[in-house]
Amino acid sequence: MMAHFGHHLLTALPGPLLPSIRTAFGLDNFQAMLVTTIYAFSSGAGNIPAGRLVDKIGPTILLAVGTLGVAIGGLITGLSNSYIMFIIFLAIMGFMTAGYHPASTPMILSAVEPEKRGRALGLHLVGGNASFFIAPLIAGGVMVLWPSMGFRGPFIILSIPTAIFGVIFLIYLTKRGGLTHVRAAKQRLAEEKPPQPGYKRRLWAYLIQMVVGGGAGMSVQALMSLYIVDKLGATDTSVTWIMSVSFLPAIVGGTVIGGWIADRIGSVKVIIVTGILSGLLIFWVRWSTSVNFWFFLLLFIMGVNQAIRMPVTEVFIMGQTPAKNRATIYGIYYFTMQYTGAIFAPVYGWLVPNVFSYEQIFFFSAIAVTAVSVGTSFFIWDAKN
Repeated sequence: MMAHFGHHLLTALPGPLLPSIRTAFGLDNFQAMLVTTIYAFSSGAGNIPAGRLVDKIGPTILLAVGTLGVAIGGLITGLSNSYIMFIIFLAIMGFMTAGYHPASTPMILSAVEPEKRGRALGLHLVGGNASFFIAPLIAGGVMVLWPSMGFRGPFIILSIPTAIFGVIFLIYLTKRGGLTHVRAAKQRLAEEKPPQPGYKRRLWAYLIQMVVGGGAGMSVQALMSLYIVDKLGATDTSVTWIMSVSFLPAIVGGTVIGGWIADRIGSVKVIIVTGILSGLLIFWVRWSTSVNFWFFLLLFIMGVNQAIRMPVTEVFIMGQTPAKNRATIYGIYYFTMQYTGAIFAPVYGWLVPNVFSYEQIFFFSAIAVTAVSVGTSFFIWDAKN
């Protein structure tokens, strides 16, 4: 939980700071959304080689580099003074993030009993989601205290605790206690049975769901901060606080509840229901007219749905993957999540407002997410944990 929290303090910033970045460099929507693309491409690019390295050399080095590297990348991103320099440094930070998830998730899953894996992942995700809730609040506060620094201040300030967490985790993993856990996890992997027949079909179907439905959904999340400023009247500073609401459910137990549900009834049922619900909730976004109670409720429900889905997804992938290739498959999974969002994001940025309105883009995205979730459910419904 500590490592996940430290790792995401900086990676939580690009989305809620997008309006401030747009203002600082005088960008249009396409150029602003390109920031999301560059970050997603760079972080996605490292996941597959990182996953392969974890399968070959173990998670220790990758976990440490994945946190300390983010701290260095965040610091130089905050020091950038031009748009080109900013996206180059952001790309460096993004690439350094890749070491963490393909290493941490398989290690956690293999370190606990099968009937507790969902809850274990839920606890791990509390740490990461706490960053996505707290980092935007800190970012807004830093921009109020030091307005002249703009978006740069949060990157510089939050790089310090990220580096501290990275050092703490490196010391832990290289000492006897940490290495003992890693060895025990490897032993459990060696003793696992192969996944049930048909696992390749289910993996491909789920990756397709992430490519199309997940990409559209992630791009809506990136576009949301611009929508809140342009359509709902929020300021560049206040939008950071508003966006943090969607991550509140995860840190008050949403991911743990999702993991518990997966342990009780199986992951595939939860994946199907939350996937369809994701599309339906995007329909609700287009009806928002101001930042009022109903909009905050929408963000909160979106957060609940996402919090429940996250640990369940990772448990599902584990159940459909041979132990010897698990980190590699997780690398591909995180790769597809990042890359599909990267492809959709600049397209959305160009379409709004040149071709379609925000509301029309949300409508099309809702249809895509719902349709893909329903279609792929027929290929994964027979999965057993």
